[in-house]
Amino acid sequence: MQFKRILITGGAGYVGQLLTEHLLDKGYFVCVYDLCFFGTGNLVNIKSANFKILNKDIRDQKSFDEATRDIDVVIHLACISNDPSFELDKNLSKTINFDCFEDLVKISKKNGVKRFVYCSSSSVYGISNKKNVTEEHELVPLTLYNKYKALCEPILFNYTDSNFEGVIIRPATLCGYSPRMRFDLTVNILTSHALVSNKINVFGGSQLRPNLNIKDMISLYELMIESKSIKIQNQIFNVGYQNKSVREIANIVKTVVANNINLDKEIEISYVETNDNRSYHINSDKIKNVLDFSPKFTIEDAVVDICVKFQEKKFKDIINNPNYYNVKKILKLNKS
Repeated sequence: MQFKRILITGGAGYVGQLLTEHLLDKGYFVCVYDLCFFGTGNLVNIKSANFKILNKDIRDQKSFDEATRDIDVVIHLACISNDPSFELDKNLSKTINFDCFEDLVKISKKNGVKRFVYCSSSSVYGISNKKNVTEEHELVPLTLYNKYKALCEPILFNYTDSNFEGVIIRPATLCGYSPRMRFDLTVNILTSHALVSNKINVFGGSQLRPNLNIKDMISLYELMIESKSIKIQNQIFNVGYQNKSVREIANIVKTVVANNINLDKEIEISYVETNDNRSYHINSDKIKNVLDFSPKFTIEDAVVDICVKFQEKKFKDIINNPNYYNVKKILKLNKS
C-alpha cells in the first residue's frame, strides 16, 4: 500500500457505501465525509478502528480542512446527483457541485493529500453521433448538472504537481445493488418496474446509454488508489462497459427478471415519447490500455443482484419510498 488513509466525500451514497466496505475489507483506513441526506445504511453497523464517519457539509471549509489533515487520498463523489435533482434548486446545487470544488482541491493540497480522484460523468459529452466517444471528444453538456461536472475538471489540474496528483473518471451510468439503493438509474428503474408491476415503461428507446455495473466501479476506485503516479497523473478516463439502447436494456431486464422471479404474468414493455435526447457511445479503450482495467460484471448481473435482494425483502415500498429516489428525497427534505 503506497496510500493507506482514504477520505470519501459522499461516502454514504450509492457508490460510497459499497466502496467504504470494500476498502475496509482491504485494510485501508476510511473516513466517510457526508451530510447523510439518505441515511447511513450499513455504515452505522461498522465497528472498526479503521473507520470514521463525519456528518459534514463539503461547503464547510473548516470541517473539510480538519478532516483532510492526515489523509493520503481524497475520492470526491459528493454532489447533487442527476439532472432532475440539480434542477430542483439550481443555485443550491451549484454551490455544492461547483462553487466549493476549488476550495476542496486547495485544502486537500495544503494539507498534504497525495492524490485527488474526481468523479465526473460520461454525460458531459451530451449528444454525439460518433460511434466511439473518446476522452478527447469535445464536451457539449446539455444540462446544468453536466455543465458543472465538466467545469470542475480543469480546476483540479490547475493545482496538480509532483506532490499532489489528480485524476478524473468519467463513468457510464451505473447499475446494480447497493445498501443505499437507487431506483432512479436506467437499469435499476426498468428492473423496479418489472418487479413491482410486470410492466416496463420506456421513455424513447433509441437513445444509447453506456452502462457500468457498480461492482466494477468499486474495483476502479481501488485501482485509482493503487496505480502508479506516472499512469494516472493529470489523466482523464472514460469507464463503461455495455453501450446499449434503452430499448435493448428493457429487453435484457425483461428476460432476466422473468428467469429469476416467479411472475403471475408476462412482463409488458410500453414505449412513450421523451424530450431526453442524450445519446452517446463512450469508448473505454484508454483505461484498458493504460491501467489494464476491464469491467467484469454485466447489466444482466446487476439485474440478477437486484432480483436476489428483492426476494430477500431488502426493499421497502420500491415505488413510493423517497430514499430510493434522489428527487423525491430532496423534495421531502425541503418540505421538512
